[in-house]
Amino acid sequence: MTNIVLLLTNDKLQEVQNFYASNLVNRKAPGVIFAAKLADTAITVYKSGKVMFQGGGAEREAARWGISEVSAKSSATKGDKLPENFATMSVLGSDETGTGDYFGPITVAAVYVPADKIPLVQELGVKDSKMLTDDYMRKIAPDLMKACTYSILTLRNDKYNALQAKGYSQGKMKALLHNQALKHVLNKIAPEEPQYILIDQFAERDTYYRHIQREKEIIRDNVLFSTKAENLHVAVATASILARYAFLKEMDRLSELVGYTLQKGASNKVDVMAAKIWHAKGEETLRSISKWHFANTEKARKLMK
Repeated sequence: MTNIVLLLTNDKLQEVQNFYASNLVNRKAPGVIFAAKLADTAITVYKSGKVMFQGGGAEREAARWGISEVSAKSSATKGDKLPENFATMSVLGSDETGTGDYFGPITVAAVYVPADKIPLVQELGVKDSKMLTDDYMRKIAPDLMKACTYSILTLRNDKYNALQAKGYSQGKMKALLHNQALKHVLNKIAPEEPQYILIDQFAERDTYYRHIQREKEIIRDNVLFSTKAENLHVAVATASILARYAFLKEMDRLSELVGYTLQKGASNKVDVMAAKIWHAKGEETLRSISKWHFANTEKARKLMK
């Protein structure tokens, strides 16, 4: 859990209390003069003048008070330096999931959250998808899709395996999907434009743009890259939830297709399940629901002997 502690002036402390007044909670602890709880962040104000932000949205909330440099040092994020108060801006964010799973697709989502919708998105329960259960994401995703302008792209296994056989790396596939999803959202919200675009970084900027250099339309303006971007703006946090939701929906479809509830990830349990499907349904069926080049394929093959 991310913890950020700031030392603020008395005026700033009062501003913090006023801002989170509607989220007030009772916290009887030594030295505490104010406490508030958001869906993904706890805010505690102490007599000493210190304010602690705890949780998945700690960096985002701390950034509201003009201390983005302090926030950056408080987490392991890498990438572009973000503007002050970035978490309060109108941002188009993108994220992906499924890259490390043997079964199922890669899914990418891009979501635009204008400044005036940030409170609504928070109220709907958005935080880093890694801190949420799959069931909870299934529950809140439909409401988020109604509230926000988004694009979700699903790279199914047949297409994934065909691209991989042509020499496409996962990085290239992801870059192409991110660029396309961002383009879709920008077209939907035009003529409105986000103040910034934030991509959850999976490659260096130069590498990312090298991957998509042959695309007819490349999204470049006001694009920022950062790791752990879901902690920096609710737009990326929302994108991570929608990407996961799409991944889960496709896994449901594939599970129904083969008659087994497919294992997530790429563990030994996946090897055993792959061998079971291979034996019962044949190689082509297994190939059609998996990332065939993963080491799990050969491990499953050995289990078949």
